[in-house]
Amino acid sequence: MKYNLSEIMCLDIYTSSLSYKEYDKIKLQIKPSKAKFMPLLSWDIFSQHYVNTLENLKTESDIKMVKAFAEKSKWKNEIDTIFNNQDFDALIITDAAQKILWVNDGFTQMTGYSKTFAVNKKPYFLQGINTSAKTKKIIRNKLNDLKPFTGIITNYRKDNTPYECEVKIIPMYSENVTHFLAIEKQVV
Repeated sequence: MKYNLSEIMCLDIYTSSLSYKEYDKIKLQIKPSKAKFMPLLSWDIFSQHYVNTLENLKTESDIKMVKAFAEKSKWKNEIDTIFNNQDFDALIITDAAQKILWVNDGFTQMTGYSKTFAVNKKPYFLQGINTSAKTKKIIRNKLNDLKPFTGIITNYRKDNTPYECEVKIIPMYSENVTHFLAIEKQVV
């Protein structure tokens, strides 16, 4: 008996739903074709779903961490609104003096710097020779005025390679601004 690809997919899905006892009853009736074997499409679908699920869990975990900071610091910002339809690679929370208190794993993946290295530093350690002085001045002025900022800046990884980074900096406040949240995405 020879099967085409769609039959193999259906057979794979069907047999994966059987109990061991049910499978033992029919396994002798299933004969492999002499065609070249290819990876089962259902495994590809599962694999992609698994990767997407892991990414979503990381994102949810990062947002939960920001919410924990929000609760502890009694921020009045709407955290869910901030992250609504917001795609990001890295998250950074600084105090009002812009000293880094927390970064997510995405920060390490994007920059090459460990979390422990980044904590207690100011984010300007990521800047370098091709970082625009004009952009740095705009950021500095917005932060001094306690205003949100969105823009693109050239930053540098630990290995000194430059990358373009879209950064959104949001002042976080209770009665006054107590922290800043930076939401960053590498621009390709």
